[in-house]
Amino acid sequence: MSDASVSEAPMNEALAAAGVPAPARPDVSREDVPREDVPREDGPQGDGPQESGSREDGPEERLARWTAGYAALPDLPDELLAPDGSLRPAWDRFLRHLAGLTDGEIAARLAAAGRHIHETGIAYRAYGEATERDWPIGALPLLIEGSEWQAIAAGVAQRAELLEAVLTDLYGDGALARAGLLPAAAAAGDPEFLRPLVGVAPPGGRHLHFYAADLARGPDGAWRVLADRTQAPSGAGHALENRLVMARALPEVYGALDVERVASFFQAFRDGLAAAATRAEPRIGLMTSGPYSDTYVEQAVLARYLGFSLVEGDDLLVRDRLVFIRTVAGLKRVDVLWRRIDGDFVDPLELNPASRLGAPGLVEALRSGAVAMGNMPGTGLVESAWLAASLPALCERLLGEPLRLPGLPTWWCGEPDHRAAVLERFDSLAFRPAAAPAQGAFTSRAFGEGRDAAETARLRAVLRDRPGDLVAHEPVRLSTAPVWDGTRLVPRPFVLRVFAAATPEGWQVMPGGFCRISETPDVRPVAMGAGVRAADVWVLSDSPTAAQASLLPPSDRVAVRRVPGLLPSRAADNLFWLGRHLERAEAVIRLTACLLDGAGSVSMAPEDRATSGRIRALLHAWGAVPSAEGPAAALAHHALSDGGQWGSGLSHALSARRNAASLRERLSGETWRALSALREVLEAPDGADSEAALLDRAERALSLTAALAGLAQENMNRAGGFTFVDMGRRVERAVNACRFALDFGAAGASTDDLGVLLDLVDSRISYGARYILGVALAPVRDMVLLDPYNPRSLAFQVERLAERLSGLPPLRQDGVAELPVRLVAGLSGEIAAAEAATLPLATVAEWEMRLWGIAEAVGARYFPGGSDAARPENLTTLA
Repeated sequence: MSDASVSEAPMNEALAAAGVPAPARPDVSREDVPREDVPREDGPQGDGPQESGSREDGPEERLARWTAGYAALPDLPDELLAPDGSLRPAWDRFLRHLAGLTDGEIAARLAAAGRHIHETGIAYRAYGEATERDWPIGALPLLIEGSEWQAIAAGVAQRAELLEAVLTDLYGDGALARAGLLPAAAAAGDPEFLRPLVGVAPPGGRHLHFYAADLARGPDGAWRVLADRTQAPSGAGHALENRLVMARALPEVYGALDVERVASFFQAFRDGLAAAATRAEPRIGLMTSGPYSDTYVEQAVLARYLGFSLVEGDDLLVRDRLVFIRTVAGLKRVDVLWRRIDGDFVDPLELNPASRLGAPGLVEALRSGAVAMGNMPGTGLVESAWLAASLPALCERLLGEPLRLPGLPTWWCGEPDHRAAVLERFDSLAFRPAAAPAQGAFTSRAFGEGRDAAETARLRAVLRDRPGDLVAHEPVRLSTAPVWDGTRLVPRPFVLRVFAAATPEGWQVMPGGFCRISETPDVRPVAMGAGVRAADVWVLSDSPTAAQASLLPPSDRVAVRRVPGLLPSRAADNLFWLGRHLERAEAVIRLTACLLDGAGSVSMAPEDRATSGRIRALLHAWGAVPSAEGPAAALAHHALSDGGQWGSGLSHALSARRNAASLRERLSGETWRALSALREVLEAPDGADSEAALLDRAERALSLTAALAGLAQENMNRAGGFTFVDMGRRVERAVNACRFALDFGAAGASTDDLGVLLDLVDSRISYGARYILGVALAPVRDMVLLDPYNPRSLAFQVERLAERLSGLPPLRQDGVAELPVRLVAGLSGEIAAAEAATLPLATVAEWEMRLWGIAEAVGARYFPGGSDAARPENLTTLA
């Protein structure tokens, strides 16, 4: 069935209505391997099935059109097609259900999924990149029948148990090396062998708590393990996000196919970590390297979903062999850490001294058994390639059964017999370092590609001089699965990552996983990046699936509490600065709007141009514009959209977004959407906007800052992070009220000055309702600075600061107010006693400086990070 000459207009119209550009049509024949369109960065792969004609065809016609010309690649298994060329049953069922939707419906749903991904900040950072990309989920899941999955799950669980046994021996009595079952020289020389952990009994009784295996089909169609992931396996959070996005995009198809749910896996994993602790109600933290980790978004997703505290090394303090989290309420003990940093970075005292990611003393805490860690430092040792050749024999020895999921045929070249076999087949084999780097990456050499004469000479020299440094294996040839290329299904290479968790009942395998799939035939999907997309993994049950399991424990196991949750000092610091940057952005935007809106109805007569000059000067002093001179539109563009100006509205919005990125586990999707929208409104491709267009953008940006303030006021729990977001806003708003009064409320201020001052504190309507005779200096000053009923006044901000500080826990129990409380109380009293008519501007300037001091005092008290930071003095009450 050919559709080369049929119009695609209806589909393109549907895509346009959904806000998605129509794809270019591949210029290939059906007999050729279809080319891929340029990889997209804006949401799910492709644009959904294309309309083949001006009329709406039926499900059978759509199915035939989508699969026309699909052919497996030579000598490679394919997920869509059985060996006889027929559709595999799982894919036949899926495509028939999908064909029940029109092409326009599918396109609109995928476009909506892309917008959801972008607006809620589902993202990743490719290794080595500084900026995040939207998560590139494909339009089709990977389908696996339940009967086949049972064999995969059994093999993955067996492999996890085997590697646990190997680790127990390597960091224990070393019997396997003495028996010659694994190469002692390779193990001892591996940089992932951490000698300070030798002899340390892992708290909780196991080294591995979380394991992953990368799988692909071999030429015979059987699944093979490409790599074991034992260091800090990533991708489970992405698997969870993939599931949520696909179930949202295709709920009818998802529900009709009885897809196995994954929530029970995460519940079991959480129970397994909790069982490793010594306390009945353990505190569990997910140990991250921070927001610049390429998997930080995934870590935040997991921390929020599982209810773990997301902590960095600087959040942790080891004291008396116990591990504590620095919080705004002092030190709080942590019982279990799920490690997501490399093992040798855990403790700079005993492991890597260059590490800034860990906490000094953690290894000693592990020795004492006071904290459990999943996975233990040193588990990356069994990711190394030298072990692969020994695993079949080790499985027979340690588990008494054959290895169910074999890896690639592998030879460690340090073994003379293996080296001889490798030399005989040198040209047909691929080579890897025996001690693979922590990433365990398969380079192009693993696929048997790119070996020139120089590389061949180098490999032969290593085989001669240091053969134990190399492992040889059969070249990797990845099997294929169907993807959507914009017009039809095409086969593309993929890698499936499967996860297993140690639970009180044994190893449990997630019924699904994380699939990376190429957009083009020549890109290897071994890591997320350009040309690679993710796919959800649907395991199809043979019977109706049970209702989604809940991660909530039974109600009779949880006591009711109304106390603040754990708030690490680092998170509180980011919340505080989130509020400050948002308020700074709003102040710059309001100042810009006044400049564009005739400076608050400024007449621009010669005697009144000073008001505009003061606005320009303040924008320049705040770093929002490069100069106070120039056309209003040019200055407004800089102030709103110039990311190169450190004080522009865009710069402050981006800073707020960076703070929010470190708080992903604490912020709602609505908050992230509003932050993303604020950035997009303020960003501009050039400076060609008219004054009217710039004013419109400023007003839309102010609406979004108001929405963010409303979200904080109405949605954030008062016992959680709200206190610090609000204090950050109040400090900045109070400082701005002082600065605006100093610049526009001096003695002799004009009517235009006072009008601008009221606009800047958003009080013109309130003033007009209270005073009939127009603006006057003393009433305006009173409303801006001293009126405790005006939510924009200095007095109101200081009162709110006092309220917030009074609700925070003190470090000492002696009843003496802490420094931030004393500073705010003193300032509040002075403001309450002041009179607008006699208030000297020098006093206002002094208040401004004291507000900066209050901000510094809050940071020193609640965000300890340096050696001179405040520490809790009453350690007898530590939780």
